Amino acid sequence: MNKNVEPSVTIPADQLSVFSAAVDLAEALRAGTLSSRELLEDTFRQVDRLNPHLNAVVLQDREGARNRADAADAARVSGKPLGPLHGLPMTVKESFSVKGTVATWGRSDLSHNVATETAVAVGRMESAGAVLYGKSNVPLLLSDWQTYNAIYGTTLSPWDETRTPGGSSGGSAVALATGFSAVEMGSDIGASVRNPAHYCGIFGHKPSYGIVPLDGHLMPDVNIFPDISVAGPLARSARDLDVFLDVMAGPHGDSARGWRLSLPAPEKHRLSEFRVGLIWDSSVSEVDNPYQDLIRSFGEKLRAAGATVVDGAQPPFDERKHYEVYIRLLRAVTTARQPRDVFENALEIVPGLSEDDQSYAALLKRSTVMYHREWLAWHSRREAIRAGWAEWFGEYDLLLCPCAASTAFPLDETGTRDTRTIPINGHRVSYNDQLYWAGLASLSYLPASVAPIGFDSGGLPGGIQIIGRYLDDRTPIAFAQAIEREIGGYVPPPSALPGA
Repeated sequence: MNKNVEPSVTIPADQLSVFSAAVDLAEALRAGTLSSRELLEDTFRQVDRLNPHLNAVVLQDREGARNRADAADAARVSGKPLGPLHGLPMTVKESFSVKGTVATWGRSDLSHNVATETAVAVGRMESAGAVLYGKSNVPLLLSDWQTYNAIYGTTLSPWDETRTPGGSSGGSAVALATGFSAVEMGSDIGASVRNPAHYCGIFGHKPSYGIVPLDGHLMPDVNIFPDISVAGPLARSARDLDVFLDVMAGPHGDSARGWRLSLPAPEKHRLSEFRVGLIWDSSVSEVDNPYQDLIRSFGEKLRAAGATVVDGAQPPFDERKHYEVYIRLLRAVTTARQPRDVFENALEIVPGLSEDDQSYAALLKRSTVMYHREWLAWHSRREAIRAGWAEWFGEYDLLLCPCAASTAFPLDETGTRDTRTIPINGHRVSYNDQLYWAGLASLSYLPASVAPIGFDSGGLPGGIQIIGRYLDDRTPIAFAQAIEREIGGYVPPPSALPGA
């Protein structure tokens, strides 16, 4: 065991709650000081109290979960081998296939899409002992930083019910923040793990591209695994992220015949050992001043803890060009989800667009209809950016940056994502400018963790995005663990506490 890593300690059951870290709950379950059925019933009481209003968990199988919890308790008593998640209550993002339940992706026309198999990553969680009892809400097509759809309705933030919990894994983040679940996982192509973790004050990890199987996370009319998209864990503790990723990651199917995943262990564990770049604003995506202030204050805390923090240090790419490459490749991927009429509309509009029009709407339409020859040119630009990152990581361990343009913004279901704006520093900016922060890691397939770092002047939680080099997933997670250990981490929303 590394001397810098705290050993596992069994916490007395009376000091545990539905807000405890999964690793602590799991240790108590293995020790027999807590039963899976008891924890599940505590979870159900919390769900019954808060979920009717917050609307995070939209599908439940309580009786099946009770049977599985009882079986988990019986397995422990009989001395059978126990997995790392043994007996922990779990929910999962609605879009992941779970045998016998629907996976709609928020689409009304998929309301009868009952899965015949369980997604590989979900099945791995269950095989590790998790007791899956429900599914958490998503936005339509997983394409929003709000979480609402015509089937299940709107999910609210437990920190401020007039604001978004984030998306597209918004239901997942609320489930963890409020004690509805100990184990959760989401997907991320445009910050869908990182954004709700940031807005809800919890931890999240977007893995390096390709290390977690996406089998079972496809709509029925799509049969190719998308570029950029990943599946990753959300958690109340950074210690949980390591365990969850261990369970989820690794080759599957034909790949497993010859490939093995061996992510390098982190070389550093204490904040004083790290050298990091820190940025808090961009010429592409202006960041709200209260969130900027929170990030700068966090930078000072890192320095006080002994970390080497270099303000403004980032790879030497042009921010606007980076954003354009990301949007062109991102929206080329998501074209597969679009109805035929949207594609045909783009075909009509693109020839008339001005070459100077670099708006998000213009980039979206060009990406929708570009030739494969064009895609290869944009992909080549991505590879040049990836090379720049690799060189940069020769000098720095991590890049720390915003997760979005602000802390959670007010709910707004008017118009479409393409036309909406959000309030930033006293004026309105495009809803989609903040994709810049998602693209920093996603475009180049990099791992990125999110850790809560405190609250802005309005009392809303904010997180820091921790970007590491490709396949070095354990380093940003180790940094998140150091933040949690040396500065602080998850705090339950006051509205979720008993007696609230």
